[in-house]
Amino acid sequence: MSSLTIWDFIVIAAYFTVTALIGWYAARGRTTSEDLFLAGRTLGPVAIGFSLFASNISSDTLVGLPGAAYSTGISAANYEWMAGIVLMFTALFVLPVLMRAKVTTMPELMERRFDARLRKYLSVITLLLAILLDTAGTLYAGGLIVTTFIPGLNLWLVCAVLALFTAVYTALGGLRAVVWTDVMQAIVLLTGSALMTWIIFGHFDHSWSNVREQLSPERLSLIRPLDDPGVPWLGLLTGLPIVGFYYWTMNQYVVQRILGARNLQAAGRASVFAALLKLLPIFIMTLPGAMAVPLLPHLDHPDQVFPTMVKTFTPTGLTGLILAGLIAALMSTLSATLNSSATLLTLDFVKPARPHLDDYQLARWGRIFTFVVALIAALWGPMIQYFSGLWTYLQQVFAFVASPLVATFLMGLWVKQLGSSAALRGLACGHALSALLFVLIETGLLGLHFTIAGGVICAATALFTWGWMKQLGSADRPGKDDQRITLIAKQGLERVPRDVLVGIVVVLILTGVIVWFLR
Repeated sequence: MSSLTIWDFIVIAAYFTVTALIGWYAARGRTTSEDLFLAGRTLGPVAIGFSLFASNISSDTLVGLPGAAYSTGISAANYEWMAGIVLMFTALFVLPVLMRAKVTTMPELMERRFDARLRKYLSVITLLLAILLDTAGTLYAGGLIVTTFIPGLNLWLVCAVLALFTAVYTALGGLRAVVWTDVMQAIVLLTGSALMTWIIFGHFDHSWSNVREQLSPERLSLIRPLDDPGVPWLGLLTGLPIVGFYYWTMNQYVVQRILGARNLQAAGRASVFAALLKLLPIFIMTLPGAMAVPLLPHLDHPDQVFPTMVKTFTPTGLTGLILAGLIAALMSTLSATLNSSATLLTLDFVKPARPHLDDYQLARWGRIFTFVVALIAALWGPMIQYFSGLWTYLQQVFAFVASPLVATFLMGLWVKQLGSSAALRGLACGHALSALLFVLIETGLLGLHFTIAGGVICAATALFTWGWMKQLGSADRPGKDDQRITLIAKQGLERVPRDVLVGIVVVLILTGVIVWFLR
């Protein structure tokens, strides 16, 4: 039987209605491919910042992050504050490249720097990660939440309905609808999560000392030893920045919002704002998962902790608001991944194959692909229940697949002599090593944490690429346009607005204080 009251259902229905109206309003009179994929490059910093945060903090994070904290402690929150550091790096060195190059997709930038082979390579991998991890993981987490509150529902059916609803308003309104709904969803998400945290903290009499007394010290520490199953300190220094760089700089569904910014200043301010917001999950998502250990000691699976906390501890009426926040997070990421996947399929595959298509025809293809991606993800999402945990599933795959891409991207920005063939061969060698290490670790033949493995793979890919560059020599030197993009990367710091630099300093200071307090 459902644990929701009539007032909970009213709140949820109101949320769905407002979301649908926003999507309809954003769709009016805007049908070109640039409107659909980049919102006409008119987005401001607050909207982008909220959208970056909301699309990242999805239901898979709300389920996976507390689950990881419940299982191994708050070291999982290292992924959150590290995102702020990565965003600062991106604002300084990568945004000037993206905004001046005026590209629509990250694979397009790879083609500008190298050639069409690297564009297709990055497009295929980005699509696989977006569909099988981001979209499917979000649907699974959302389905798990809904079936917890309404046990009679089928997980496959819930995933299908959520995918269909989100696909409709995403296909109609494009990136503008995605970002506008993200602003509302981020506010609902923050409010619901903060209320849930306060309720859980109340079971410890709102006393941090009581929390420390009832939880072991290792569960409340961000800096963990090498044998820690969550995030060991070496993985924090190596693998986490690499995975974070891919996610916040190369992942199309995230960077597409920045590409829609009206100028470099707006993009930089948005990155600073998003970095500030990323400090909040440590307190309103990770700590509640750790505090649930003495309150809910016998859960069958760590992914059950957040929906169980909501179901067990929230009073009548408030459950609907928190559940609406969960749905908000789910739909925010879903709309983002669907829109970005449709963008990649349309602009990186359909447009090169059919260059005669106009903007309106490309927009039609984009809408079709939105529904295709939603269908595939809805079919795969429920399969994630057979893995050991959602958070591990997501982060482990990212560490092995993304690390070689990061090495190639950074070398492309800063090594002027690197040619396309050396980059492609080095990247292929990096992914071959990644596959080998994955098999060795999963079979127990190699005792290496996946975050540390990500750092090893990234460094090895850089060495492979350097070796191929020396082997191929001058026959594989880049052309004029490639050198121009490389030089822009080196001049990036000079183009960052002053107020963005001040914001970066503030974010770094706040991050340092938080990490010191929870060291």
